[in-house]
Amino acid sequence: MPGQKAITQKGKGVTYTRLSLALLLLFATFLIVAGQAGRRNRPTGDSSSSISVYAVREDNAEAPVTSKQIALYDNGVEQTIKSFSPDPSPARIVLLVDNSLTIRADVEKLEQAAREFAYEIYEGDKLLIVGYDEQAEIVADWTDDAKKIEASLKSFRKKGTPHLFDALKAVLEEALKPLVATNQKRVVVVISDGVDRGSKTKFDEILGDLQLQDITIYSVQAPDRTGGALRRDMPKPKEVIHKLAEETGGRVFPISNPQVAAKAICDELRKNRYILSYSPTSIPYGESRRLLLVADTGVQVRAKTAQPPTIKQ
Repeated sequence: MPGQKAITQKGKGVTYTRLSLALLLLFATFLIVAGQAGRRNRPTGDSSSSISVYAVREDNAEAPVTSKQIALYDNGVEQTIKSFSPDPSPARIVLLVDNSLTIRADVEKLEQAAREFAYEIYEGDKLLIVGYDEQAEIVADWTDDAKKIEASLKSFRKKGTPHLFDALKAVLEEALKPLVATNQKRVVVVISDGVDRGSKTKFDEILGDLQLQDITIYSVQAPDRTGGALRRDMPKPKEVIHKLAEETGGRVFPISNPQVAAKAICDELRKNRYILSYSPTSIPYGESRRLLLVADTGVQVRAKTAQPPTIKQ
C-alpha cells in the first residue's frame, strides 16, 4: 500500500629411513587435506543447477532456440546441458524507482517510466512498485491493475539521498526471496542513475546475492547527477547500472523513451526466456564461479555471468 515501508543482514640407518618416509608421507597428506579443505571439486552427478537465459534468433524466426545452438562454460569447463526449454511463465516485476532529491529526472518522468509497465505487462504478470531514498517504501503492492498503479504513482516525491544498494537488498529479502518456490520469473527494473550515497550494503554483496538467486536486473537509466565523478570504494554510477544489468543477464535502456523500454522488457520476459539445466562437474566447491554462455552465429544469448557459492566458508 502507498507509503508502507517495504522494506523498513635393524640397522639404525634403515629404521631412520623408514621413519623419515613415514613422517614425510604424513606431512604430505596433511598438506593435501589442508589444501582441499578450502578448495574441493564438486563430484560428478551432483544435483542439477538451473539458470535463466535470454535467447533469440537474429532473423526473428519463430522457431525456438535449441540446446544444440548454445554452449555453457562453468569456470572454463564446458558443461553438459541436460535441458533447455522456453519459459513462458508469468513474471513478478519490481519497479525500483529512485525517489531521492537530486536525481536528474523530474517526478513526472519517473511516474511515466513506471506507468508504461502497467500497460505493457502480459496476463499473469504482476508489478510491485517501490520508491527509495534513505528508505525503501512500497508505492503499489503486487498488482496487475493498471488504474490502481497509475493512481498510486501520485505518491512519488523527491527527497533525501539514494540508498540504492540497501533498497535492492530489502526488495530481494522481503519481496523476491519468498517467491522462490512459485517458479515464476523474478525481475527488478531499476529506474535510476546508479548513484548510491550511504548504503550499509556493499555493491559486490548485493550483486552476488542477485546472481545467487538468479534474479535479472533491467535498468532504465536516468542522466548521471555526478557527471561521472570517481568515488572511493565504489563504482561510478554508470558502471553500477551496467554491471547490475549485464552481470545478471539483463539490459539497459535510457529513460528518454520509457515506452520502448517497458515493451522490450515485457516482451522479452514472455517470449524469449528459457530455463537451462545442467549438473555442474569439475568445478571448485564453495567458491564463486564464472559462467560463460555462447551461441552459434545468428543467435543472441544472455545470462548471469557468475554463480556465487551457496555455502559460507
